[in-house]
Amino acid sequence: MKLPAYWMTRPVPPSDRTTSASFDRLLEQALANGPDEPIDYRIPAPKWQFLCHAADRGRLLLHGSGDPAISRFEPRQPHDSSEFGNRHAVFAASDGLWPMYYAILDRDHHPMSLINGCARLDTGSERLGEPHYYFSISAQALKQQPWRPGTVYLLPTGTFELQPRIRVGDVLVQPAQWASPLPVTPVAKLAVQPEDFPFLDQIRGHDDERVWARAAADPDGFPWHDEA
Repeated sequence: MKLPAYWMTRPVPPSDRTTSASFDRLLEQALANGPDEPIDYRIPAPKWQFLCHAADRGRLLLHGSGDPAISRFEPRQPHDSSEFGNRHAVFAASDGLWPMYYAILDRDHHPMSLINGCARLDTGSERLGEPHYYFSISAQALKQQPWRPGTVYLLPTGTFELQPRIRVGDVLVQPAQWASPLPVTPVAKLAVQPEDFPFLDQIRGHDDERVWARAAADPDGFPWHDEA
């Protein structure tokens, strides 16, 4: 079984031990320096590869924002259709790409609804499948190209809980979403630009009223997409 084709897979970076070692050195230096200043990123590889490397190590979670000066994340109550996401918490991801989506969306100046997700396939073994992504915003907002510079924050995992596995159609997946009921202090941050996000041209546009109607009729039908 597999997810529908409109779920996108993470681009595959070249296998390069030299770059991986550079990522490790930069990450250790960033953690030593702390979050007061953004990471001084000078590696030729794209920033998304560094963020995925940091997330895939399993010691950090990531959160994207348009605010470059957050010193402490406080729990908040979002409007989310899922039971796990509809809680008073700080949210973060065990993935490097998903938080970039939130970092580069200018929701302050462009009202929009978001439908998005990041998950790995449950393969029936200890090893999960590769990350799959879905990104969509209100069609009217998409026409305005509502992008902005943003910041991806690196957070410690200590107080976070992983979202349980869920079924998407006929497929069991592990979402990359985590939640902390307690405030969280970031340990590092990286400034990103819209062009750093490799799926920028693949963000979809949806009709809000149509999606809300579909979600009401089928709460488990995420992402309420037109295609099968």
